[in-house]
Amino acid sequence: MRTELASEPGDRTRPNEDFASVGTPACGQGGALVVLDGVTPPRGGTGCLHTVPWYTARLGGALTELTVSLPDVPLAEALSRALTRTAEAHAHTCDLSHPRTPQATVVVTRWSVDTLEYLVLSDSALLLESPDGTVTPVLDDRLDRLPRDLLVSDEVADARARNREGGFFTAAADPSVASRAVTGTLPRAEVRALAALTDGAARWTERFHEGDWTDLFTYLRKQGPRALVERVRELERADAERRTSPRRGKTHDDATVVYAEL
Repeated sequence: MRTELASEPGDRTRPNEDFASVGTPACGQGGALVVLDGVTPPRGGTGCLHTVPWYTARLGGALTELTVSLPDVPLAEALSRALTRTAEAHAHTCDLSHPRTPQATVVVTRWSVDTLEYLVLSDSALLLESPDGTVTPVLDDRLDRLPRDLLVSDEVADARARNREGGFFTAAADPSVASRAVTGTLPRAEVRALAALTDGAARWTERFHEGDWTDLFTYLRKQGPRALVERVRELERADAERRTSPRRGKTHDDATVVYAEL
């Protein structure tokens, strides 16, 4: 197994709200990766004393530990337990019922000798490459399917749509949201390599249309995660007035990529 990871804040004067980890069990027979994209809150507060980076570090750490240490627990159940653990860490000080309580998108994969499991919640992306080179994106596209009147921008949804039926779901304080994730299991032999990207890195395809998901994966394999993030930054700077992508929520966004060859 070979892995590469790159993560860069959208604004170097602010903390990176993304989280990424790669775990390998002591037996060395598999692995797991976790990628979270913390949701930047609007002005007006979140009902929480803690920052989004605090939340993603807590949730990401718990999810990594549970995913690796409990290989027989389904990923949705591992996410549910991680959400419960994280909520318990600040329920006594914070209003977790607030609609903008710290939250994140989630990508998790776990592989063994025989199988590969995946979970995707909200708008981060997972790309799976088969031995013949076919790249399959695993996406939770509920945010993309929202009516325009529920969108502030292409990347920011109105609070009316968040964690509600007919809207989209993120990992916040309610552990039941784990059941809303896109999940699946494949034979390990059907996946040669994979990549997990927060939407800040997926802009290469989704906002700037440099190529499709297969093109992105090819670029990533040849150039690596750091080069992909740097190319996104070049495209963002070239479109600082947002003429190419007028409705993107931020000029620059936190961008994280994990690439793994199995």
